[in-house]
Amino acid sequence: MSTQDSPRVALIGPGAIGTTIAAVMHEVGRTPTIYGRTPHPQLELRFDGGEIRVPGPVKVEVPQASQPYDLVFVAVKTTQIADIAPWLEALCGPQTVVCALQNGVEQQSLLAPYLAGGPVLPSVVWFPAQREPDASVWLRSKPRLTLPDQPATQRVIAALAGTRCSVEVEADFTSVAWRKLLQNAVAGLMVLAGRRAGMFSRSDITELALAYLRECLSVARAEGANLGDDVPQQIVAGFHQAPADLGTSILADRQAGRQLEWDIRNGVVQRYGRKHGIATPISDLVVPLLAAASDGPG
Repeated sequence: MSTQDSPRVALIGPGAIGTTIAAVMHEVGRTPTIYGRTPHPQLELRFDGGEIRVPGPVKVEVPQASQPYDLVFVAVKTTQIADIAPWLEALCGPQTVVCALQNGVEQQSLLAPYLAGGPVLPSVVWFPAQREPDASVWLRSKPRLTLPDQPATQRVIAALAGTRCSVEVEADFTSVAWRKLLQNAVAGLMVLAGRRAGMFSRSDITELALAYLRECLSVARAEGANLGDDVPQQIVAGFHQAPADLGTSILADRQAGRQLEWDIRNGVVQRYGRKHGIATPISDLVVPLLAAASDGPG
C-alpha cells in the first residue's frame, strides 16, 4: 500500500455524492479510480461559479488481480450493497479503509459482511447534490462530511486535504448520525406527497413533520443520541429555508421507479422503536406506504 500522506483511492458508485467526491479530488490532482455500472465517458460536477469534469471512462469491469486500495469510498445506495460485492472483494484488503458515503446509522453492519476485516468508516454527508437528466451532477451547497473520531478517519482526511470538501471529526458521532437520519426520515414524506421541499411551507405538513420528528427523536435518544428538544423545529426550519424545488435522493428514486432506501431511512425508526418499547404510530403508517411504493406489488 501507499503512504498515509498519499493514499491510493478508489470510489464505487459515481452517482450524485460519488461524483462530487471524485470531482473535488480530481480538482487537486488526486483523481480516484472510479467504478460503476455505467461506463460514463466523463463525470461532470456543476456548481455556482463553475464546473469540474473528471475524465473517464468509469470502469465497469471487476479487476481480476488488483493490489488492495488504501481507501475505498462506497457511494452506492444501501439497496445496492450486495450488487457491488465483487468490487469490494477485489479492491479491499484487511488494511483497506472503507468509507461509507451512505445514508443511515447502520453503515458498518451492512458493509462489514462483504469485507476482508478492514475498518468500515461511517460518514454523514451534509451537501445536496442532484443528478441531472444529462447525467451531470448539480452541487447546491459547499460539500461537507462528518466522520467519527477514530484512526481510520485520518486516511480520509489525507485523501480530501486541500479539496473544496471540508471534513469535520466528531467525538459524539452517534448524535450527529441520528440527527441526519431524522432529516432523511422526514424527507420521506416528500415521496408520499410526490412533492419537493416547498411542500413543507404548508402548515399542515409542518405539523405532521414536527410530530414525526418528535417520534424519531425519542428513538434516537434511546439509541444514545444526545439531541435537544429543539432539533425537530430546526430540521423543519431548514426545509422552510430551502429552495422550493430542492429534491432528495429517495424522491428521485421514486419518480424513476427505482427501489427505495425506505428501511434504512424510515424503517429503522420503527425497528428500533420496537426494540426499546417506544410507540411509533406515525412510522407505523409511513413505513408500509414507503415499502409498498418501493417493492409493490401492484
